[in-house]
Amino acid sequence: MGSPYYRRKSGASISRRKARKAHFSSGSLERRIIMSAPLSEELRKKYHCRSVPIRKEDEVQVTRGSYKGREGKIITCYRKKFLVFIEKLTREKANGQTVNIGIHPSKVVITKLYLDNDRRALLKRRDSVRNGKKLARKAKKGSKSDKKEGDKGKVTAKDVAATAQSMQTVD
Repeated sequence: MGSPYYRRKSGASISRRKARKAHFSSGSLERRIIMSAPLSEELRKKYHCRSVPIRKEDEVQVTRGSYKGREGKIITCYRKKFLVFIEKLTREKANGQTVNIGIHPSKVVITKLYLDNDRRALLKRRDSVRNGKKLARKAKKGSKSDKKEGDKGKVTAKDVAATAQSMQTVD
């Protein structure tokens, strides 16, 4: 049961049961988006983006758990289990065999992006959208700030004289 006072998409359920079913029965393309990881501070400033879907060959640093602070390269993105396997994170089994340890992508931060053409296009597209919104906001603020704070839309004698002069040049 949710509060009736907030908005949500029409047709979207607030049922925990349905949300969990949708999450765990999601397809590979949806899981790619779910398996996004935040970017490091330097990469955020460079690409103007907070997080991207994680992929093989990205370099990451673990931010949570007993392996916090460890760094390495992604060797596998296991979408079926919502895990990524990192190059140097392994443990030894009882029989002596070494196995990779799975970490959820939200518990790592990307320190170096593997850039291919698709990744570059994604980052460029996101950057242009953000820049477009920023420019629109600046233009909106600029139109309001053309007038001085104290004017408040009042017409002065100077404005009337300027308008009258421009009307005479039109005649």
